Amino acid sequence: MIVDDSPTILASMSGILGSAGYSVVKAANAEDALGQVKAGLSPALVITDYHMPGMHGVQLIEALRKLTQTRFTPMLVLTTESQQEKRDEARKAGATGWLVKPVQADKLLEVVKQVAPSLQAIAA
Repeated sequence: MIVDDSPTILASMSGILGSAGYSVVKAANAEDALGQVKAGLSPALVITDYHMPGMHGVQLIEALRKLTQTRFTPMLVLTTESQQEKRDEARKAGATGWLVKPVQADKLLEVVKQVAPSLQAIAA
């Protein structure tokens, strides 16, 4: 699952992961993502933007960590922020890792394989 208020980032990230054979679910904001999970979606990985209107990415992670189906799901924060205090805040909320925008396709795929090694790309 990719959560970002930028249609460009959603398209780019889902394109990279889709081309690598992963099934991608998109959410335009944290509330949408949380709603999808509460409705039964059980993502194998969540990549969320930090800065979004309404609930930001760290708040989303905190909310998802409270739900049974996403309690142990790997969650990455994708952002332009690189400050250590923001990273610490994300880690305290339960983030698995941190990606700084713009992320290169090979770096994204490498990180996905590291944090979710059991996540299998769907054969094309």
